Amino acid sequence: MAQPRVVVDALGGDHGPAVAVEGALLAAREHGVAVSLVGPERALADELARLGAPGALEVVDAPEAVGMAEKVSLSTLKKRSSIQVGLESVRDGRADAFFSAGNTAACWTIAKMVLGALEEVDRPALAAVVPNRSGHTVLLDVGANAQCKARHLEEFAIMGSAYARGVLHIARPRVGLMSLGEEETKGHELVRDVHEVLKASSLNFVGNVEGHDLFTGRVDVVVMDGFTGNVVLKACETLAEFVIDLIRQEVGRDLRRKAGAFLLKPAFRAARRRSDPGEVGGAPLLGVKGCCVIGHGKSRPRAVMHGIRTAAEFHTSRVNAAIETELRALGARKEAASA
Repeated sequence: MAQPRVVVDALGGDHGPAVAVEGALLAAREHGVAVSLVGPERALADELARLGAPGALEVVDAPEAVGMAEKVSLSTLKKRSSIQVGLESVRDGRADAFFSAGNTAACWTIAKMVLGALEEVDRPALAAVVPNRSGHTVLLDVGANAQCKARHLEEFAIMGSAYARGVLHIARPRVGLMSLGEEETKGHELVRDVHEVLKASSLNFVGNVEGHDLFTGRVDVVVMDGFTGNVVLKACETLAEFVIDLIRQEVGRDLRRKAGAFLLKPAFRAARRRSDPGEVGGAPLLGVKGCCVIGHGKSRPRAVMHGIRTAAEFHTSRVNAAIETELRALGARKEAASA
């Protein structure tokens, strides 16, 4: 089977095209992924030459950039932006997947406009993959849908479960619903309604979960509205950075601690690698007609490489086909039940 082609927004991220180009070269060399870079043609050719790889990757010209803090309404007007041109490549079949470390809101908005939603999907959702004690947990939605109905969270559960099976290779993902407590009666009206729906579904639903369940490995997929999910994700990212900084400060207080830290350096590196969002590469946008992965704006070359790898795996896993099949079957069951 031919390697999937991933089109990369070379203008996305806080560090400019140099990081995107280097990460793309790493993905091509270490994972054998076919990569197309999207951005100003001359600038990208110069960057490839600087890295000693002139002509190594396909370059697609896109003269306009979307700023990291730019309003979504303005970004959608830039029809030759690197985001728009890259997603059009996926829509038109010239690429199999898209990766960007750029403006998250602009990426998912333009993706929904250009690619459209999968059959039966009402609200595409942004997922995030975080580490737990034994593997990874898929969280969704983490920001695309601040206000949701029970139907939307039901879709999120199906999409998250399909992604966990297809990309994380979890045979029967355990699905949990974020709430104020584990009891069925806990949570606001939306959570209680969704609990009843998921309990009656064919998913491996384990019930309500709380914040501490994100990292224990008790569940593989956690479903929530986008407002809650975004707060949870940002808090997790900040906490991880704070703990690392705290350890660094304490280690530097005296020579004995520095000596001990030197001996534990391999363990610290391994722990940081396991908790680093860059090792996952990015957040998949589930529910659109195509494979789209959005990385962190702070991504460095290896994070970009992993984001490209994740986008390629997203495509080869055929997650979108599984989502459509399961949602179509859900609709048929509901129609039969109401007849």
